[in-house]
Amino acid sequence: MKTLILNGSPREQGDTIALIEKIIQGLQGEYHIVNAYRCNISPCIDCRYCWKIDGCLINDEMQEIYSYIQDCDNILIASPIYFSELTGKLLDVGSRLQRYFCATYFRGEMPIKKTKKGAVILVGGGDGRIDKAYETACTLLHHMNCYNIYDVVCSHNTNVVSAIQNQQALEGIDRIAVFFNTEG
Repeated sequence: MKTLILNGSPREQGDTIALIEKIIQGLQGEYHIVNAYRCNISPCIDCRYCWKIDGCLINDEMQEIYSYIQDCDNILIASPIYFSELTGKLLDVGSRLQRYFCATYFRGEMPIKKTKKGAVILVGGGDGRIDKAYETACTLLHHMNCYNIYDVVCSHNTNVVSAIQNQQALEGIDRIAVFFNTEG
């Protein structure tokens, strides 16, 4: 079992990473974490290379992630919510999934053969609006061939109660781990 975790948090010891560390404790198999704020991944530059050719012209750490996406069984997107959306750096990483969109819609190919399970963790201290961020996360998951998506786990009011003390979020994390660990 392989799980890809896309971490959109800039904080190394923040609420999002606390929930990621919690889910890792329950995951079977290997996992790979992409820290959007610490990786060397440029955003898509709309060069249109992938419109006609399989791949991406930008040679950076995303090439390794593309390989992991092909092989993994599960993909987790975890992010703080900034202005009702995923963080900018996570969106930069997500923009590089354009290669899969182009393969499907311009070249008529199926770029990722293996179906995956997906899940989303959203963390925020704001007004509790998650719809836009969740929709964006699901769009990214769909482009990585995840259509079996566990319902979102969210920790609100982290400016008052830390995510790791949010019992509802912790129970959701445990359910995601069980979901990911179950075959099929």
